[in-house]
Amino acid sequence: MRLLFLGDVVGRGARLVLRRRLRALRRERAVDFVVANGENAAGGKGLDPDSAEELLDAGVDVITSGNHVWQHTRLLPVLEQESRILRPENFPVGNPGRGWTVQRASDGRRVGVLNLIGRAFMGSYDCPFRAADRVLAEHAAEADVVFVDMHGEATSEKVAMGWYLAGRVAAVVGSHTHVQTADERVLPGGTGYLTDAGMCGPVDSVIGMRREEVLRRFVTQMPVRFEVAKGPVVLQGAFIEVDTATGRATGIARMQEMDESC
Repeated sequence: MRLLFLGDVVGRGARLVLRRRLRALRRERAVDFVVANGENAAGGKGLDPDSAEELLDAGVDVITSGNHVWQHTRLLPVLEQESRILRPENFPVGNPGRGWTVQRASDGRRVGVLNLIGRAFMGSYDCPFRAADRVLAEHAAEADVVFVDMHGEATSEKVAMGWYLAGRVAAVVGSHTHVQTADERVLPGGTGYLTDAGMCGPVDSVIGMRREEVLRRFVTQMPVRFEVAKGPVVLQGAFIEVDTATGRATGIARMQEMDESC
């Protein structure tokens, strides 16, 4: 089985490229299941119902998210109703939505997706490590393969989660920084790991935003409204090869493709 995780989708241009390209990519690379982080899909910050529907229609099987998931209040009832859209599992109890889902892959296998968020430099969330323990103890038997999106700022926290879940899930791949790392490997026990998948967004930018506003903010330290950049889009993520007999990874490879059409 081959899984594809797409890094944070940033803005309309990235959504359009995925709508145009993802189904062909699934066929060309024999991808059975796609997870995409939709954290920045709507205007570069958050996810709204229209953007979520667009990603699902493009061929994404599960949308994960992170700290910006509450940005658009219209999404809140959708989070309650749509099991293919996740918010981090370790948000406080009682928040709308869910952080765990099981969906069928194109080969019929049951894929469990767990969305976690880190606490270092991020916020006062519940412990992601204990949340992972609880979900796996209660629900791991429901899935043939388990994938984890660890949405976090600190490299160390994401690396720690990889080691914490090594041998217990098929893969742990990080999101949030929009910068793809080069540390992909299969950890002992068969867990594919990558600290950050990168982003699907405009390449001539500062992590997806227009350079001019970001530079003005850094130079002047004055409040500036950021806007999603225009131009060519890069699709970044990771392919994970999974032995369906064991539910463990046999390989992981970074993906990076340019689309000049935007």
